[in-house]
This record gives sequence, structure tokens and C-alpha cells, in this order.
Amino acid sequence: MILNHLWGLYAHPKEEWHTIDARHESFRYSLIHILLVALIPSFCAYYSAVHIGWSIGVGEPIRLTAESAMMLCVAMYFALIGGVFALAYLAHWMAHTFGSEPTYTQTLELASYTSTPLFMVGFAALFPELWFVMLVGLAGLAYSVYLLYVGVPILMHIPEERGFIYASSVVTTGLILLVCVMTATAILWSSGFGPAFTH
Repeated sequence: MILNHLWGLYAHPKEEWHTIDARHESFRYSLIHILLVALIPSFCAYYSAVHIGWSIGVGEPIRLTAESAMMLCVAMYFALIGGVFALAYLAHWMAHTFGSEPTYTQTLELASYTSTPLFMVGFAALFPELWFVMLVGLAGLAYSVYLLYVGVPILMHIPEERGFIYASSVVTTGLILLVCVMTATAILWSSGFGPAFTH
């Protein structure tokens, strides 16, 4: 069943990683997981931007036009999926340095399941208060990093000490990817692809 590891990653992450390792799913399975979970932040962001409005402190909530919000959310959806694939590629490339020989599908599993809590943060957008979304986002990021540190030694079959350094390297590359996406967004917005607000 698609998404069948979702509850386990929250309830008993270490045991769930062992389950994932014991029966590696296909590339298609990981792809479907990413495609489904990435819908959460995209859909919730669209709904809140068009129908609720974002509150960033004082003043009226900020809303976007439906067309503008749709364009941004579709771009976000593909950026999230691309980010997971890029992280999986970098994790696969770095694995050999740490004495592991995973398949790309294994590193895709690692990237997709560790990014799941970050994608689930998308539900927070249904209460579009900036402070609330940032707090939930930090909690999601912290849990994603925790899942990565727990999962790397199990999934990559390397000792915990080496797994810690490997996971730290993956976290660093993930942060670099995030900065690259944010930079690209800023460049696109300043080039005339910014959102259109409703009055």
C-alpha cells in the first residue's frame, strides 16, 4: 500500500527504517510516495493563499489571485520533487566515500522518507499565520534531520559513527539545495514572475 510507512516513521522510526531496509520497494513505489506527499504543501498553500489569506503581522491578510497562486504552487510542487531527486543523487554520489554501495533507489527511499515530515508541514498552511507556520516548519525540519540520522546507518549499512558524518554531509547538501531554490525564486520574482495580489 502506498504511504504504508508513514505512520511508522512517526510512531517507531528505528523499527520502521529496519522494515524499509528489509523489503526495499521499487523506484516506482518511492516515486509515487513523493508525488503524493508533495501535493500536501502545494494544495494547502494554494488554498490558504486564495481563500484564507496570509497574515504576516499587522494589517489585512494577503491574498493572491487564483491564477498567480496556481502558477506558484505548481512551480513549488515540481521544485519539491526535483529537490528530493537531487538530494537522492547527492546522497548516492557521497555514499561511496563512506564505504557504502547503495542503489539509487535506496538513496531515493532515504531522501523521500526523510523529507516526508517537511512536506507534512504543508498542513500548517491551513492556518496561515507566519509565526505558526515557521514554528511548525522548524519542528518538521528537526524531525526530518532526526529521521536522516537514524535511517542512514540502517539503510546504507554503515557503522553509526560513519553514518553520523555521512548524514551530516547529506544535511549540508540539503541546506545548500534549499538556498539554491530560494535564490532561484528571488531571481524569478525580480524578473517579473512574482505573484499577483488581490485588492
